[in-house]
This record gives sequence, C-alpha cells and structure tokens, in this order.
Amino acid sequence: MKPLPICNPLKTLAAGSLYLASAATAVGSAEQKTYSRPPFAPFSSQMPDALLGNDKYEKPVWNLHDSLGLPKWLAIGLEQRTRYETLDNAFKANGKGGDQQIALQSDLWLQASFNAFRLGAEFLDARALAADGGSGVNNTHADQADFLQGYLAWARQNMFYSGLGFEMVAGRQTLNLGSRRLIARNAMRNTINSFTGIKLRLLDYDTWQFTGFVTMPVNRYPTAAIDLLAETHEFDEEDSHTWFSGGFFELYNLAWHTSAEVYLYHLDEGDSIRNQTRNRRYFTPGARWFIKPAKSQFDFQLETIGQFGTVRASSGSRDGLDQNHSAWYQHADIGYSFDTAWSPHLTLEYDYASGDDNPHDNKDQRFDTLYGARRFEFGATGIYGAFARTNINSPGARITFSPRSDLQASVSHRLFWLASPTDSWAGTGLQDKTGRSGDSVGQQLELTARWDLNSSLNFETGWTHLFKGEFARIAPSAPRTPDTDYFYVQSLLRF
Repeated sequence: MKPLPICNPLKTLAAGSLYLASAATAVGSAEQKTYSRPPFAPFSSQMPDALLGNDKYEKPVWNLHDSLGLPKWLAIGLEQRTRYETLDNAFKANGKGGDQQIALQSDLWLQASFNAFRLGAEFLDARALAADGGSGVNNTHADQADFLQGYLAWARQNMFYSGLGFEMVAGRQTLNLGSRRLIARNAMRNTINSFTGIKLRLLDYDTWQFTGFVTMPVNRYPTAAIDLLAETHEFDEEDSHTWFSGGFFELYNLAWHTSAEVYLYHLDEGDSIRNQTRNRRYFTPGARWFIKPAKSQFDFQLETIGQFGTVRASSGSRDGLDQNHSAWYQHADIGYSFDTAWSPHLTLEYDYASGDDNPHDNKDQRFDTLYGARRFEFGATGIYGAFARTNINSPGARITFSPRSDLQASVSHRLFWLASPTDSWAGTGLQDKTGRSGDSVGQQLELTARWDLNSSLNFETGWTHLFKGEFARIAPSAPRTPDTDYFYVQSLLRF
C-alpha cells in the first residue's frame, strides 16, 4: 500500500494544533510549565499510588473533575491520542512498497473511593484508520470499545499499626512491574495488555516492597484482520485456560545508592476453542540492579533473566509434542547525566536475547518476552516494530536532552545481529534455517521530540531509519527494497 503524502495529515494536525494552542492561551496562560516526568501511558498520570500517596505527574490543567465540580471521592479522566504514521520500503517477508495508518486511542477512567476501598473502571477504544488488506493489521493496532479495567481495591498505609502498607486489587487490571521488559502497561502500542485476577502488595516504606499476583490474561477480540478492518465489535474475554502468576520483590537504598529487584513468573498456557496456543509452560526467574540517574553522576542498570519449561513448535491443534525450552536474556547499560545546559544524558547499552540454535531438534532456545514492552529500548512500535526482545545481539547508544522544560528530545543508534543465524528475525517472518544469510540485520537510527503545550496537551514526532544488513536483504522471502524509513506525528490530549 502506497503511503499518503505526509504533508496532508500534517496540515490537518497543524490546524488542530493552532486551535488548541489558542484555547490554551485563553485558559491557562498563567500556568507554570513544571513537569516532574513525561506522561507515557493513558491515565498513569492520574492514578495516585494508594500506598505511597504521591502523584508522579502534574495534574492536567484542563480536567473534568474540576470542570464538573465532582466530589473528592470520585475521580474521572478522559484521554485521546491521535497518531499518523507512515512507512516506506517494507522489511517483513514478501513485503512490498510502504504503509500508513492513523491510530486513534480514546480512554475513559472512573474511580470511586470509600475510605480504604476503591472501585474503578477503564474503557478503551483503539482504532486503526487508513489501513487496508495489505497493512497486516492485527489486535495490537485495534481493539474497539471494551473494558480495559474493572476492579475493586482495598489499601492501608499502616496495616495493624505495623508501619507496613498493604494493598489488594481484584478484577480486571493492568500490570506494570520493574523494568517493564516482561510485564508492562503498553505506552506507544495502540492496545494495552490487561489481566483478570488478584494482585497483592506489601510495602515497608523506603526499604522493600513485594508484589504477588495470580491472573488470567485477557484475549483481545476480534483477531482476524478482515474483522478488524470492518470494525467488527466483540468483547474481550479472559483466557480461562491460561494462568499467569508471579512474585516480585524490590529492595531500595542499598549500598552506593543501588536498588535491586528479584522475581519469578510462571506462565501455564492451554488451548481453548477460540484460542489455540503453543502451550507455553515457563518459569522465568530474573534479577535487576540499578542506580537511578542524577546530575553529575553515573548510573547503571544490569538485568539478567532466565527461562525454562516446555513449549510446542506451533499452535496447531495436531501439534502435541512438547519441546524443552531453555532461554536467557541479558541487559546492561551505563549512563551519565551532565549538569550543563539542556541537561543531556548519555547512555551506552547492550541487549542479548537468545535464539534457537537448531530448528531441527526437540529443543527451543528462543527467549520469550511474555507481556513486556519494547518501545523504550528498540524503537517505535505501531506499524514499524522492527525489533523485539528475542534472538537479538544488540549494542547501542542514546542521548536525551531538554532544550526547555517543556521540550524533550532524543537520538539513538543501535546495531542488530541475530543471536542465532538459523532462527528467525522476530515478527518479520524472515528465517534462513541454513544460516547462509548471515546474522547482520542492520543498524537503526532514531530521532524523537516532544513538546508539552501544558499538562493537558502534548505533541510528539519521531523518525526512524533502518539501514538493512545482509540478512535483511538476502534471507528467503526478504523484500528487495531499499532501507526502511518510518515517521510518525501524534497529539495527546488529557482532561
């Protein structure tokens, strides 16, 4: 599918931006632009931590709660994100030309608080406009009009006068733990993972925290591209044949300002009538050590994850052979925050995720990222999403900087090789089981920038160029196209 000229959506966006900017001048001209951290996911900016009692983000200058004069016990929020994205020169198997999409995401959140109890619901509508039969649209792009969360929670900041905080959340909910590499509330992706079950937290303030959960993943419906393009509506359902559980333990303020996390997750996946699976039965232990960035200081992060169990080669109903699964993942980075103008932060990083060395034996060594996010490490997702946390060997560098308090920008460069040249390049359908196509996937250069007009409205844009390596050019079914370019521009409006 040939992308539309970029200028048309930009003109439309510019016109809308001019209108909203004039409204912002009239409504919030006196607002001080002080932003603690950039918002990265729907309503994470408006969901205060029930135990810590602090808000990470500035309150939206335009908000429904104050405008409607609602009581303090009732919280409400509305968020709308519009993103235009275009891709030139396909990189997936048998791809031709380019693609485009207008990703719309609308989100409504409500929460009522009664003493220690909270009753909440979140409604998400995600659509993929301008997509067609050649776009490869799937349920990470669209999930129409469904409940993302519906939960009952209870929390005490000083349980039985012990000095410990305790929280229980039951029902449909999102999960966001640790580095977000294995469990995350998706940020750039148009749809968001959710789970139905129970989550418990026990917190010793400034010392340690434990989170335990037992859940069923929620399957997004419909799944067929033809139904998604026709905007057919089906309600999402919990996968009652699959259980995802785990324990996550955090330690704060250790020696030399370090913090640590130790965790163990268990996935037990089964087949159902509507959802045939690869019957993944994994144990995933991991540990992370890190120092948070601070001006004129070095910071680092080191995360090691193992994975073992069984899995089947396919999700076919006739495939009943369990393969032994053994995989691992390693992340390391070191950074430095300069105490100069624009507050630059430089990071050198490295990621390794194992691949399957021999496609013909009864063993699987491909690392599975479970329900993690990848945008913050491997570039834009959406219709691009070139790299995932499996079968990769990737060093890189990035620098982030803020020319003004309301403007953030970044430049990143990464090199990608296959950890195993006989395994696939994840998500592309490209594989050379002989290994003769080599292991060089290519290099990725990414530039991003975001301007916060105020705490209710921001605009973001990004450009990515994929310099194709040998494997991306000559592997079986690889498209004979030049290097890939991806561009997006988006607005995020929060009430």
